[in-house]
Amino acid sequence: MKLYGFPPAANAQRVRVFLAEKGIELLTQELNVREDHQFFEPYTSMNPFHCVPFLELDDGTVIAESVTICRYLDETQPGPSLFGKTPQDRAEIDMWLRRFELDGFLPMLHAVRNHVPMFAGRVVPGTRTDLPQLPDLVTRGKEMASIFFDRVEPHMQGRDWVALDHFTMADISGFFTVRMTKALEMDLDRWPALSNWFTKIAARPAFQL
Repeated sequence: MKLYGFPPAANAQRVRVFLAEKGIELLTQELNVREDHQFFEPYTSMNPFHCVPFLELDDGTVIAESVTICRYLDETQPGPSLFGKTPQDRAEIDMWLRRFELDGFLPMLHAVRNHVPMFAGRVVPGTRTDLPQLPDLVTRGKEMASIFFDRVEPHMQGRDWVALDHFTMADISGFFTVRMTKALEMDLDRWPALSNWFTKIAARPAFQL
């Protein structure tokens, strides 16, 4: 297997953290997305959505999307499961993965891409486009994130982990969602329980990126 990624990219970092937490070592190859390497062959044929990371299996199959890559490796590699061992545990973890992904990560991702100058011309992940950066999307993304964090805050009070009673993939995805508050200049102290959890997760060795 070979993992293709770009170290500064958040989703590539999400997979790197997962690998470190699982103790998995993979052959890796860096694609410099700032220089559009993902649009060159053979990479564009391997992964026509042009996003990193993506995983090439030994038979040539390509698996993209960071959580999907992690789920595949969780099921095929030794080590503690970060996606749950029982149907109930897997369902609870998946529930929180979807909540963070749909209600937090996606609106914040689009807010970041419409706010940070380096994403001009790249507001849609995996594309080169003439679409302009829109300040209204930044405002709406921050509003949606605030609503989401307001809903998560009571859940995190008195808890060490997003799901179950131990570290899971939900904590990894949650971390990379909450981390975008920095790029969007949002005050995380508005949500003290969430902020405390984020600080503890950030101190784990695997998160020293």
